[in-house]
Amino acid sequence: MTPAPITLVEGRGIALQGHDIDTDRIIPARFLKSISFAGLGNHVFADDRAATGGCHPFDRPEHQGARMLVVNRNFGCGSSREHAPQALRRWGITAVIGESFAEIFASNCLALGMPCLRGEAGAIGEIQQLIQEQPGVDFCLPLATSTLHGLDRHWPLMMESGPQTMLLSGCWDATGLLLSHGDELRRTALRLPYFHNFASTR
Repeated sequence: MTPAPITLVEGRGIALQGHDIDTDRIIPARFLKSISFAGLGNHVFADDRAATGGCHPFDRPEHQGARMLVVNRNFGCGSSREHAPQALRRWGITAVIGESFAEIFASNCLALGMPCLRGEAGAIGEIQQLIQEQPGVDFCLPLATSTLHGLDRHWPLMMESGPQTMLLSGCWDATGLLLSHGDELRRTALRLPYFHNFASTR
């Protein structure tokens, strides 16, 4: 099946303040032993949440079901583990908005159809403050305009044209695109000698 375009993200937000939040904080290494990503959402920010005794944003009852994560500078730095965006996505996050992102983290998010959009520090601070003061606000984020709307306010955001085009066209899912061309794959496989007892003639 051809991957679906992603044109709009809607829902409540969750604000996570702090710069340089790395992937080991997003999903600690001890949870990477699983052979699948199932259940990772339960352990997102596990150590940070344990240290705050239930006061972490991801534990607050008013943020349960939030879909947009609003962060600060250099989010997702550290290791390149794809488990970090997987954990966020499986918790329920469908878009990340921040001042800046580690490049590999943003690429791993794109592979899940989870856009990362950047905003000026002042705008990000305003969005975070609004979420903290009114956690029930529903936001609307059309990816074609990269503008976040909430209440009667809006904030211009930025996304590189490549990822934006991939999301809007449905080309973000490389595996899905590959599987959607199953007939061509099978015809190509039939022409490859190493699929048919190919032996070296050295």
